[in-house]
Amino acid sequence: MLKGISPILSPELLKTLCEMGHSDTIVIADGNFPAESMGKNAKVIRMDGLGVPVILEAILGVFPLDQYVDRPVSLMERVPGDNADVSIWNIYEDMINKADPRGSKVIQKLERFAFYEEAKKAYAIIATTETSQYANVILQKGCVL
Repeated sequence: MLKGISPILSPELLKTLCEMGHSDTIVIADGNFPAESMGKNAKVIRMDGLGVPVILEAILGVFPLDQYVDRPVSLMERVPGDNADVSIWNIYEDMINKADPRGSKVIQKLERFAFYEEAKKAYAIIATTETSQYANVILQKGCVL
């Protein structure tokens, strides 16, 4: 155990976050996301039994968002005509507001297939058992100043 670091951040995940360099990305994926097929060139870390919000909050406690881009946080945009509940985005906005002085304006929404293309470039993908739809998040790493 380490002081000041969430116990859900496993040694494997902490090592991965530390290995990532400026502008590398990590996906925190919901349970429906095709993590293994999207992550063929990435590290895939399973975090079964956990939802995206608890993992996002823990990561934001140790992970600087890229300060050199306007939108270092990406969400998967809801497909037109799909009226799935996306209230989880409000939770993300609250967390981002607390973690980054720029607030929720650092968040962008990417069309589903554009999100997949970005996910394929990620350094790592965290596969969760989150049941909310459109709960996927991509974070772009910044520099520790």
